[in-house]
Amino acid sequence: MTMLSRILGLVRDVVVASYFGASGSADAFFVAFKIPNFLRRLFAEGAFSQAFVPVLSEYRSQRDLGAVQALVNAVAGTLGSVLILITALAVLGAPLLAMLFAPGFYLEGGEKFDLAVDMLRITFPYLLLISLTAFAGAILNSYGRFAVPAFTPVLLNLSLIGSAVLLSPLFDPPVLALAWGVMIAGIVQLMFQLPFLSQLRLLPVPAIQRDHEGVKRILKLMVPALFGVSVTQINLLLDTVLASFLQTGSVSWLYYSDRLAELPLGVFGIAIATVILPSLSRKHAEKSPQHFAGTLDWAMRMVLLIGLPAATALFLLSEPLLITLFHYGALQERDILMAAMSLRAYAVGVLAFMLIKVLATGYFSRQDTRTPVKIGIQAAVANMVFNLILIGPLQHVGLAAATSMSAFLNAGLLLYGLLKSGVFSWQPGWAAALGRMLAANGAMIMVVLLMVPATEQWLSWPIADRALQMTLLVLAGVGAYLITLLLLGLRMRHLRHS
Repeated sequence: MTMLSRILGLVRDVVVASYFGASGSADAFFVAFKIPNFLRRLFAEGAFSQAFVPVLSEYRSQRDLGAVQALVNAVAGTLGSVLILITALAVLGAPLLAMLFAPGFYLEGGEKFDLAVDMLRITFPYLLLISLTAFAGAILNSYGRFAVPAFTPVLLNLSLIGSAVLLSPLFDPPVLALAWGVMIAGIVQLMFQLPFLSQLRLLPVPAIQRDHEGVKRILKLMVPALFGVSVTQINLLLDTVLASFLQTGSVSWLYYSDRLAELPLGVFGIAIATVILPSLSRKHAEKSPQHFAGTLDWAMRMVLLIGLPAATALFLLSEPLLITLFHYGALQERDILMAAMSLRAYAVGVLAFMLIKVLATGYFSRQDTRTPVKIGIQAAVANMVFNLILIGPLQHVGLAAATSMSAFLNAGLLLYGLLKSGVFSWQPGWAAALGRMLAANGAMIMVVLLMVPATEQWLSWPIADRALQMTLLVLAGVGAYLITLLLLGLRMRHLRHS
């Protein structure tokens, strides 16, 4: 389901690039969409889920259904009331928010800033709707119902595709249709999950009970987690702020390259972190440290197995991928070349982005939100220092490189903390596993470099030829990687977690 969502996300971006390119109006939409999207990841999928799921898992393990329902009701009421207040303030203060997150637009003045403000007023209520959707999804995940929350983002992608194709001719400027598509998606996504909560007999009846014991614990865990779990998103948002000072198109170049870099992160990194969080929370509640460490070790191996070739392929095939997916309609050849440079910089950090999701789960499942916060602050400060050093000589590419560098610092410190505390220990077989992965990655690199045509050829080909050549490249690269792994002794038993 996550794979389907990400594929449709790429289709969505292809449509948006074709209709709006890397224009000033596209820059304005990406800012208006990124602000509520950033807060969604911070409040909903980030800090809230990481604080809520461990407490809910504990209630499920140790209490009856009535106590679980009371917790769900209290959390729904508290979360909903806070989000309604935040949304109302944001809609009223949209110009201030736009100035804060895109100061370059404000200083430049003119239509781009005004357009960003107008669209922000439309898109911001998405935060309320999608946060409640994430709340429903967290409940479903805790009960092992992973498919429904994983499918839900498909509805956002379908809504934006439909808005671009069907509604944009009805608006002036046409890009306003995308903002309304975001709003429509939020409503549809929330409504979609409610029947599945009803099947679990956990449909929320919101009740504001801030003195509820479970709510207090969630809030206590959530406050520090607000920063710790979303450092990568904060860094990406800082990129947008600084990119608003650069030449027109910089925000869009970073957006398109970030979307490709996030494909392996979303398909596998976030998916596996989501799956292991309830399991790790239960193992911690049941005081089973050996199984806890084993689950975390398995998750790290799976991330490396997918993340290493994914990052390498993104780096090697940055121009061909962007040309194949986005070089239609309004997106020009120069936009492709500029986005490819930032994609390479993001690709370097893909493995670190994925590891952060898994390693942070090792802390949040034990209801330890303070340690990731301390590490997150260090990584965020480092990111800003790297940004200021690199933005001058490298422009938007420097912003992407700084994000990748700070991600490796973040992942390294998280791993060091887990090892030092004794929560995580390396399980047998790592040397053989790493050897197989590196050798297979080398075989994939050789095959891809031998087969990949020059950028000029990609640009000259029609759509069908690009798609066919990219399909052959992907199949050849994946085939070389998997065959080498099998020849070196990888078997299905190595991929299973007992």
